[in-house]
Amino acid sequence: MPIITCIDDLQRLAKRRVPRMFYDYADSGSWTESTYRANQDDFSALKLRQRVMVDISQRSLRSTLLGRSYRMPVALAPIGLAGMQYPDGEIHAARAAETFGVPFTLSTMSICSIEDVAANTTQPFWFQLYMMRDRDYIARLIKRAEAARCSALVLTADLQILGQRHKDVRNGLTVPPRLTLENLIDLATKWHWCLGMLRTRRRTFGNIAGHVKEASNLDSLSAWTAAQFDPSLSWDDVAWIKARWGGKLIIKGIMEPEDAGAAIDAGADAIIVSNHGGRQLDGAPSSIRALPAIVAAVGHRTEVYMDGGIRSGQDVLKAIALGAKAVFIGRAFLYGLGAMGEKGVTTCLDLIHRELDITLALCGLRNIRQVSEKVLWSERPGDP
Repeated sequence: MPIITCIDDLQRLAKRRVPRMFYDYADSGSWTESTYRANQDDFSALKLRQRVMVDISQRSLRSTLLGRSYRMPVALAPIGLAGMQYPDGEIHAARAAETFGVPFTLSTMSICSIEDVAANTTQPFWFQLYMMRDRDYIARLIKRAEAARCSALVLTADLQILGQRHKDVRNGLTVPPRLTLENLIDLATKWHWCLGMLRTRRRTFGNIAGHVKEASNLDSLSAWTAAQFDPSLSWDDVAWIKARWGGKLIIKGIMEPEDAGAAIDAGADAIIVSNHGGRQLDGAPSSIRALPAIVAAVGHRTEVYMDGGIRSGQDVLKAIALGAKAVFIGRAFLYGLGAMGEKGVTTCLDLIHRELDITLALCGLRNIRQVSEKVLWSERPGDP
């Protein structure tokens, strides 16, 4: 068993064990990938203030999100096709999150269905919603989330059309993978993944197959999403969603203060500052760079979360310092999932928790609620 000391170790292991098209699907951005890289690089530009000779005993990372207490201010982001990183991947990730004590968010484009995850967990999870042209299906999907006792609905606002990701085009991304010669050669080196997939019946989009009219082309993700995702989505649709949901609503994909205000006016209980992991508008700023202005604009009117580029507990602390109430991790836990399944996701969470705890202490603090911009040497990425 390799020694795992950081998220990079999990990434290297996942790259060896996950078929190339699915590893590349997770580990890529759109177009030139400049925003994808900036998400991580701009965290590195933020420096921390070391403090000494203060009492750092009895530390706590516990945080309250949407009225519920969690072990740390970290949630698992909604990731499409997680069940192609590891067989029954969403179930394994949800179990790891539940045991650890952080929120798990299931994607509309998951391999395991809402019902699959609900049947294999005991605590409520969050469900991420994409708006599609078939509104009858969306209404039924919301009801399914309610029946599964999902405690929050996460509406993704930044994927009305799909940003081009060159690696997916080159790999001919399909679910399940087409048995071309190139894919067969790659799969021959991923025997553990292949054995797992042979043992499970979950090999397509569990929330969609059998539920959507004219969903015969599920093998081509880009073609199907282009045909089904609704480019007419507007703030007016949020009222339609809220009338059918009735629970906590989070809006994901906010990158401008104006949109943050509109989300609050539309009734969002929380927003996620997010550029979709650099997978949509290439050339947009990093999420961490966009965060401070949005926090300043909305004040305490709603809970502000962020995602994009989180690879360590230090990144979590920096995001909290700039005003985020919590962060979402996507690729970080996905590497753990691809590397070792549920154990890998737990390892990822352990790493981030340990790094966050130690960093909090070395900054001279004992409680995550004490974190502010005062812990930063530079207030924003790029400042001298």
